[in-house]
Amino acid sequence: MRFNEKAQNPRKTVNYEEAITYKLTPELELYTAVCCASLQPKFYEPNVSAQLEQIRKLIAKVDADFVKKLAIYAREQMYLRSIPLVLAVELARIGKLDKKTVFRIIQRADEITEILAYYQMANERTETKKLNKLSEAIQKGIKEVFESGKFDEYQYAKYNRDTEIKLRDALFLTHPKPKDKKQEILFKKIAENTLEIPYTWEVELSRLGQQKFESEKDKKKAFKEKWEELIDSGRLGYMAMLRNLRNFLEYKVSDKHIDKVCQRISNPDEVKKSKQLPFRFFSAYRRLTEANISHFRLQDILDALENAIIASVENVKGFDLDTKVLIACDVSRSMMTAISKNSIVQYYDIGLLLGQLLQYKCRRIITGFFGSIWEPVILPKNNILQNTLTLRNREGVVGYSTNGYKVLEWMIERRINADKIMFFTDCQLWDSDRYSYGHSSQMSELWNKYRKEINPNARLYLFDLAGYGTTPLDVITEKNVFLIAGWSDKIFDVLDNIERGKSVIEIIRNYN
Repeated sequence: MRFNEKAQNPRKTVNYEEAITYKLTPELELYTAVCCASLQPKFYEPNVSAQLEQIRKLIAKVDADFVKKLAIYAREQMYLRSIPLVLAVELARIGKLDKKTVFRIIQRADEITEILAYYQMANERTETKKLNKLSEAIQKGIKEVFESGKFDEYQYAKYNRDTEIKLRDALFLTHPKPKDKKQEILFKKIAENTLEIPYTWEVELSRLGQQKFESEKDKKKAFKEKWEELIDSGRLGYMAMLRNLRNFLEYKVSDKHIDKVCQRISNPDEVKKSKQLPFRFFSAYRRLTEANISHFRLQDILDALENAIIASVENVKGFDLDTKVLIACDVSRSMMTAISKNSIVQYYDIGLLLGQLLQYKCRRIITGFFGSIWEPVILPKNNILQNTLTLRNREGVVGYSTNGYKVLEWMIERRINADKIMFFTDCQLWDSDRYSYGHSSQMSELWNKYRKEINPNARLYLFDLAGYGTTPLDVITEKNVFLIAGWSDKIFDVLDNIERGKSVIEIIRNYN
């Protein structure tokens, strides 16, 4: 009988598929939860309240300075809007927030009222004065936003919506002091709800829609002219253009205006300034291809979208001819959940798209997808959006399980010597061939075998797209295994930093 048994890994647990998996450190788990946060039901976590409660528990375990930097990093680098506000409010609830963090994460005028709305909800305020005794840090942070001149009248008016908490409420709660006469007039307009109605496509089309027309032909002509006017005005935002590409074609705006739209969509400076997440381009592309539109300029717009997404990864370093890269995208059933209730984009699509973006930046590459089986796929490098759509339309070809180990098994059998192995996945991998509670997904044993038999210096990257808090390999102790989370092209900056010896936690801790 042995009394001194071998110590078990304290992070070993089981995932939602009841396969052996590994817990993350609180900092890593919070990072993945934040960078993958949609605050919408997920395949394995349909309860949003439970997701928020888990974030609260993790904040309590992590240094407040890290949480503040993570909130700013998520807003400024990952282009996320809601989750940084959540982090700020949760820090405020435990008295560890400062006004500078609030000032940094509020980058759109409607985020002033959004942070107050979440504060009200998180504190379960039901009395008449729901924002009574507002957090001092939030109050001072919003006050500084008003006083700094960060937003002008147009921006305030654009987001001055008829919501429960209005801009005038925020003004009365924080009592900003105008720095000059112009700002004094602006604050008075906010208080009296007399901001000039902004010239936006929503307002202009709403006005036009209220008019009566003698015929449907007259109505279409009026909308065609309005769209052309909006395109010429320069006040149609980049995101608005992406959302309305189908309207431009259906209302038959002129060739001259289609040219303007294509030029702006594909302009690298406009792409950079717009800060669009990659899936926005795919969403626009997919809607157009599925709309059954017959138009001579449709292909020009599709080409402009391809050029736009290429411009979005212009600064991604990728890997040179000396580096062999294999990309494996998870297309299992759990990936087929929409990222929000109004979106056609699923985690499935995001994994495929990010895989195609990385393929574009690599010289020696094998790309494929896995479910019940693994299948390599040969696609041209330049057609990023079309490739993603092609793979999306092959749903079910490899089955719906999450047998990620099949990728490593295939590489070992064929002696595929890769330097970098990239998994785009929700990390809920298992082994459908030998399923039982607490079974191994074979990932760890096959990874060790691969490094021993094929390439001892190979590195494996898990790109976590869902943030469930566990990984199929122990990224804390397993050699040459790394974790990156999120849907933004900025994940490739994290990849580059890791290649240069920095961990993602270091990146956030040192974030200015």
